[in-house]
Amino acid sequence: MPVPAKPARLRAAREGSTGLPNVNFSEQGDIRFMHLGTEWVQGSMWIDRPYELELEYVQRMMAWLLLMKDLSQVPQLHAMQLGLGAASLTKFCRKKLQMHTTAIEINPQVISACRFWFKLPPDDAKLQVVLADAGEAVRRPEWVGRVTALQVDLYDHEAAAPVLDSEAFYADCRALLTEGGCMTVNLFGQAHQYPESVALIAAAFGHDAVWMFKPTKDGNTIVLAQATPSRPSREQLEARATEIQTRWGLPAAKWLKVFKPLGF
Repeated sequence: MPVPAKPARLRAAREGSTGLPNVNFSEQGDIRFMHLGTEWVQGSMWIDRPYELELEYVQRMMAWLLLMKDLSQVPQLHAMQLGLGAASLTKFCRKKLQMHTTAIEINPQVISACRFWFKLPPDDAKLQVVLADAGEAVRRPEWVGRVTALQVDLYDHEAAAPVLDSEAFYADCRALLTEGGCMTVNLFGQAHQYPESVALIAAAFGHDAVWMFKPTKDGNTIVLAQATPSRPSREQLEARATEIQTRWGLPAAKWLKVFKPLGF
């Protein structure tokens, strides 16, 4: 959620009867940005490469791949995003990784904007975009125990703190995961705030299940939590990072320099 340098305003959707924030668009060079009525960036897209991941923190949201034992099985797995943003993760999981992908979004304007302006493909046998409150959706029985990669990025138009951030919420997230599943969370804000969220995640998942990145220069801290804790060796992580870069072009080798288990 960095702020681009004075982008030209492109279009604003009208606020609906739900009272949810307006969806605004801007462009800077070959990048299109999504906003929720403010300058805060809720997502972005390279206009000529709509299925790539442009922002560094969004790329890091894919670091759950480092903790997968068999990357060849990824297309058979289920990814879920809580918060659609500009649909970057949803598109990448569906189009690049070929995963079964479910996205939960509370704002119908965001869904419409992603369809029209951010190249989100229509629903199909492996893609489902659901209009719902994430706090309620995580308790739906049809998804419990069936999600391998859960990606949580829940911020409102003020981008001050996560909209859902409690031990109970993270426990519900843990219940969604398969035995080998992993939750990835974007924590954005001042340095004194995100340790409290990390503590809540650790309380729900267990201290040994949590991994962290160092914050990006824009202030995004990406935290991972495994349903079943594991400690792959450095050699295993390096081998997986090489495979991730080869298969999907993500900067996974770079991740290893700023990624470690909680407390190390």
